[in-house]
Amino acid sequence: MHDTEKSDSGIVAEKPTNKAGLLAAEWAEPRPGTKGNAEQQRMHRTQGRARMTQSLDRVRTAARLRKKDRFTALFHHINVDTLRAAFFALRRKAAPGVDGMTWEDYEEDLEPRLADLHKRVQRGAYRPQPSRRTYIPKADGKQRPLAIAAL
Repeated sequence: MHDTEKSDSGIVAEKPTNKAGLLAAEWAEPRPGTKGNAEQQRMHRTQGRARMTQSLDRVRTAARLRKKDRFTALFHHINVDTLRAAFFALRRKAAPGVDGMTWEDYEEDLEPRLADLHKRVQRGAYRPQPSRRTYIPKADGKQRPLAIAAL
């Protein structure tokens, strides 16, 4: 009963509010909080208003913390929903790559393209296109190379 290690978490508030004449909507003393994982997990929202899982966020955090580690089994994180979210996160006015495909061109047949891309990635047949190389002039007369990835 008087254990120093534990506290009584079921204490009910006994002190009423100052408005004693009216039915009180709440008590002045708060009830204790719940134990455990009562809060919902923080999740990202996509443009389609669907909720994404937190697994990619955990992978990103692990990659930041352990920069020397190699991740070898990440294909199960790639699905059509994550590809769609990645597509909508791209800049719409970005320069086209070697294939000349713009964001608007890719969006025209988005769902069949994403399904095809997902199939190719999962079976190991996807090969990224080379980047388009452009040079930006610097103030000292030299040029800085810039690689523009294909969409």
